[in-house]
Formats: sequence, C-alpha cells, structure tokens
Amino acid sequence: MKKLTLVFISLILSFSSLAKGKFTTDQLIEKAKTFVSAKNARQQPNTTTKEIDHYISLLSDNFIDEHIKFKFTYTDKSELRSDMVGKLKDEVINSNIEINEIMVGANVVFIKMTEMGKVKPAHLDKTIEYSKTNIVSLEFNESGLIKHIRRYHG
Repeated sequence: MKKLTLVFISLILSFSSLAKGKFTTDQLIEKAKTFVSAKNARQQPNTTTKEIDHYISLLSDNFIDEHIKFKFTYTDKSELRSDMVGKLKDEVINSNIEINEIMVGANVVFIKMTEMGKVKPAHLDKTIEYSKTNIVSLEFNESGLIKHIRRYHG
C-alpha cells in the first residue's frame, strides 16, 4: 500500500510540475530541434512567408531575441517578421543547419550548431559562402513558447 501511495504522490508531483511549465529533458530537446528546423526552413531557396510565420509562432508575445556579438535585439514580432520578409529578396543558393550538441537546464536549452550556406544578398553584387558554429540559448515560458533567445555568433 505504501508503494502505491508513493507512486500516486510521485505522479501528482510530476503532473503538477508540468502544469507549472517545467518541461522534461526530452521535451526541451524536441523544442530545440523544432526551433532549429524552423530557423533552417525560413532561409531556404523556396522559403515563403508561411515558414517565417511558423518560426514566429514559436515565440511568446513578450520575447527577446538578442544577438550578443552585434549588440542587437528584437522584441517586436512585426518588426522581426518585416525584416525576415525583406530577406526573401536575397538569392539563397543553399542553407543548412546541423545541431552539434544540446544541453538542457530548467526551461532552457543551449544549442551548439553549425550554420552553412551560400547566399547572394539583394544589396550586394557577390555571393557569400559561410560556415560558422554558433551557440544559441532558448528560454521557454510556462506555455512552452520561446521568451528569450541569446545568440552567440561564432
């Protein structure tokens, strides 16, 4: 009987912590993979506003997207969307993101990823090739939406 009571209490505590927005390691890893997939989809040769809107749907209404190296921050979804739509004018030859490593904390994930691509920005006469390893941290709110992105560019 004591074992059954302990199992029952354990289940209640588990569900209680999930209801408060505490996500399991597996859930956070899945959220990290979803973010990387959406980020990758929004910078492909055939990207449309559909992929951009999906990416933005992962963000909470009060999000912060912080680019540490460039000392630049987004906090407005419409401004972010407008800038992303503007980049649709660029000619993307190829783009890919590979996850190298994921570390998980309390409602946060750190993703080490390599971003590779070849693109001709609309405002330049030349094509740019890149391959950079970057680290991104994603903090999630109780609903599982991203509330803070910190980008540490390589």
